[in-house]
Amino acid sequence: MMLNYDAPLYRPPSEARSLIFQVTLGCSFNECSFCDMYRSKEYAERPWDDVKAEIDMMANYLPNTKRVFLADGDALNLDSDYMIKVVKYIKEKFVNLERISCYAMPMNILKKSSEELKKMNEAGLDMLYLGIESGSDIVLKKVTKGAIAQTIIKSVNKAKEAGYTMSCMVILGLGGKKYSKEHIKGTAEVISACSPNYVGALTLYLENGIKQEFLEKYNGEFIRINDDESLDELHDLLSLINTKDEIVFRANHGSNAYTIKGTFPQDKQEMIEKVEWMKQHPEIVRPQGLRGF
Repeated sequence: MMLNYDAPLYRPPSEARSLIFQVTLGCSFNECSFCDMYRSKEYAERPWDDVKAEIDMMANYLPNTKRVFLADGDALNLDSDYMIKVVKYIKEKFVNLERISCYAMPMNILKKSSEELKKMNEAGLDMLYLGIESGSDIVLKKVTKGAIAQTIIKSVNKAKEAGYTMSCMVILGLGGKKYSKEHIKGTAEVISACSPNYVGALTLYLENGIKQEFLEKYNGEFIRINDDESLDELHDLLSLINTKDEIVFRANHGSNAYTIKGTFPQDKQEMIEKVEWMKQHPEIVRPQGLRGF
């Protein structure tokens, strides 16, 4: 007895043991040139009867579930009342639940009122995963993110004020060689301005299906950075993030050549020193064949 997922199905690495319910299919935006996760799907919102039946089934099958992730890439695009209905029902059926989470786009947070966001949070939606990707408006435009630095900052702060735990992703190498400096400078500024609870640094990895589209939108300007330059970006990002708030930082994703983890602000210098050590020890790099999104 298992759920009949509409593939492909994605979730953040930290949701590896979570029970996943698809409340939406695909992504309503679906234009980011670096992401092909939902290119094969038309965006759709699943009807309540279907969602309820799956919740009922899994409540019988996995009654001690502690974490639930709401898929696909755009669950927060749901009408707020519908999301509240879904979340409340999940909380009712899984009595040992500790967390409900989903992906969120900046525009989805900003188009909901603060009151709507608070009501969804109070109903049981605890954590949002949001892709910052870059803090450079030039890079964000090049990759068709559908957001600029200020709207990203505004959305993260708005969600935090409504009670959400925010986990945000940034992508090393997204600006290529030409925009590397401003990509990292802007990204550090965005992180410093909104202090997400968690920040994960990934490294750009282009699937074959979207590689040509990505390069075309860069108008021939994109030259991929190498592992040494990726380490330079990580070093500069760590150096430029300035926050008094606690940020759990991870650069341990499968796409990365190197692994770094720590917590701002207390571990900042230690993480920087580890990157400097790594520069002297290229033998610890993860082989290309073992990397991927």
